[in-house]
Amino acid sequence: MSGKVDLKVVMLGQISCGKTSVVERFIYNRFNNNYQNTIGAAFGARYLDVQGKRICLGLWDTAGSERYEAMSRIYYRDAKAAVICYDITNSKSLDRAKFWVSELQRSEESCKLYLCGTKLDVVQDDPHRRQVDYHDVNDYAEQICGKFFETSSKTGHNIEELFACIVEEYAEDNAEIIATLDKSTIILKEENKSKRCC
Repeated sequence: MSGKVDLKVVMLGQISCGKTSVVERFIYNRFNNNYQNTIGAAFGARYLDVQGKRICLGLWDTAGSERYEAMSRIYYRDAKAAVICYDITNSKSLDRAKFWVSELQRSEESCKLYLCGTKLDVVQDDPHRRQVDYHDVNDYAEQICGKFFETSSKTGHNIEELFACIVEEYAEDNAEIIATLDKSTIILKEENKSKRCC
């Protein structure tokens, strides 16, 4: 990896809502039940191909603890997209996600918003554990002009689709920048190339 990030994406959300698991699944295609809480922020990057060009997607995984809130603001500055995570088995995590949405709308108006419900596998195994209604979040996503995905880092469900949507929207909105990037040499997944998001 060259070190140049074309698309800065920040991960925000309450502590233990699954942000790091989403990043680990996307960057390294792995899942670990025993993650420790992120302190400060962690960085990971991965290339994706869109419109025949390679885009380096840089992910800043921020700490979810409120004591690191001011530090998170440093990491989302100039982000082109924000993945705002909440745990679908914890209604309070959606309240925290809404806090981050309002923060971004106030200070990073051009940042695209993507709501990411995590731990879908848990409610598929036990539907009674769901505390966040799918339709309520879908309506909220429309209200904030954002996109919405329910994901499982354990199974990988909707993880690739989430980031493919981010890259595709970025490419559509920044055609001049995309035209200057190197041509793609590797297609990660053939089916993602033709998929449209949302």
